Amino acid sequence: MGLAKPQDVFDRAWEWDALAAFARGRRVPRLGIVSGRRRQGKSFLLRRVCAHPEVNGLYVLAQEQTRQVALRQFVDAMARHLGVDASIQFPGWNEALRFLLARAPSLLVIDEFPYLLQHSPELPSVVQSLYDDARNDPAAPGLRLILCGSTLSVMTELLSGQKPLRGRALLDLNLAPFDFRESARFWGIRDLEVAFRVHAVFGGTPGYRDLVDEPPPERPEDLDTWLGDHVLHPSRALLREVDYLLREDPRITDRALYQSVLTGIAGGATTPTKVGGVLGRSDRALAHPLAVLESGGYVRRTADVLKQRGSRLALTDPIVRFHEVVVLPRLAEFEERRGGRALAAARTTVSSLVLGPHFEQLCRVWTARFAAEEGLGRHVGPVGATTLSDPRGRTSHDVDVVALEEGEAAGRRDARVALVGEAKATNRPRALADLERLEHVRRLLVDQGTRAADATLALFSRSGFDRELRAAASGRADVLLVDLAHLYGVR
Repeated sequence: MGLAKPQDVFDRAWEWDALAAFARGRRVPRLGIVSGRRRQGKSFLLRRVCAHPEVNGLYVLAQEQTRQVALRQFVDAMARHLGVDASIQFPGWNEALRFLLARAPSLLVIDEFPYLLQHSPELPSVVQSLYDDARNDPAAPGLRLILCGSTLSVMTELLSGQKPLRGRALLDLNLAPFDFRESARFWGIRDLEVAFRVHAVFGGTPGYRDLVDEPPPERPEDLDTWLGDHVLHPSRALLREVDYLLREDPRITDRALYQSVLTGIAGGATTPTKVGGVLGRSDRALAHPLAVLESGGYVRRTADVLKQRGSRLALTDPIVRFHEVVVLPRLAEFEERRGGRALAAARTTVSSLVLGPHFEQLCRVWTARFAAEEGLGRHVGPVGATTLSDPRGRTSHDVDVVALEEGEAAGRRDARVALVGEAKATNRPRALADLERLEHVRRLLVDQGTRAADATLALFSRSGFDRELRAAASGRADVLLVDLAHLYGVR
């Protein structure tokens, strides 16, 4: 049997099982990497694993310290855990780790490992040597070690290319944010509009709830006051969260440049060329900053699901997008404690640049994770978006949600399509004209060689559907209407 998950660990069932299996598996050398953006609950989860009575592991949190102080802190923690003389000293990490592992602790977790690499870059090689010794000599001390960190660029590099730890990690766990349904339960939000809009600001990062004194309001009309006058008050750390995030990556030295790239993407510049146009630079000049932001987990590229070319840039964290397009242009008002008023004045911007893109993304997530059991009736393959040319209409169509049939590969124009969807976060209920437009898109796909004749037409709406559309959809097996209740699984 696995380790029982503590009651104070919300969700994270499969992540807990993976860590528990690592901690209690066969007594062979094991190395694990745990990563994830800050405030995802990595430290919380790892402390619970180490503290479990069936594990009794040693958890050590590294800090920004000099090499000597960091080594001393590690030795002190080790001495307390082993019950040995705290005055013991070691010349370096190799000797300290070998001393500890000779006493065979069930599990050692070193959290915020990138801090140690700043002054002790030899540590991965030390771990490699310990691991290889344990693998090659049955009499050598056991090794069951987890290295954890929030700087994604550093953590992903540990296992790449010719790095010392390449090919040695059994566990490579990235702790992702909660999805939108889990997030609503975590915050304890019952109103679906409030749940959606809170997720559009904070995403599924659980640590943000700890930085909020007052819980979200029960009514959507009270959100501006809650966000502007309380959560983003100038005395609260969340107002400057994006600055803190950028400072975490040591490669981001010119923060003005990186901030401008994020602002451009948040404002709708979805390609390097468009971002370059906003900044007055060539796309080649932005190759390095974009690569840094991608490897750091700030920016992602989303491929066109029906084309081999045509990827788009998008921001990973909703809080970054909200900060760039809403808070930053009105920072003086927030600092003057007029945040609620600033948000009320920015409702058009919030609707078009925050709520709209976020709703589209949630609809793609729903299609990939929940649609099979909640209306579509079959599992799907890759899910994404596409841009479709319309020669006769002399225009193009951005198709928000496209799901390929299970087993299909993305990037092929002749793919079999299971679902074609349009997502709108406007305050207007969807009407019959929206369905007719989606039927036109399906015909265009078929005419251009995509096997979409049997694709389900899905209309996603934050504000519901009018009576005429509901009546038309009720008699059709190829039409799926998805509102917020359906999206959140509370139909």
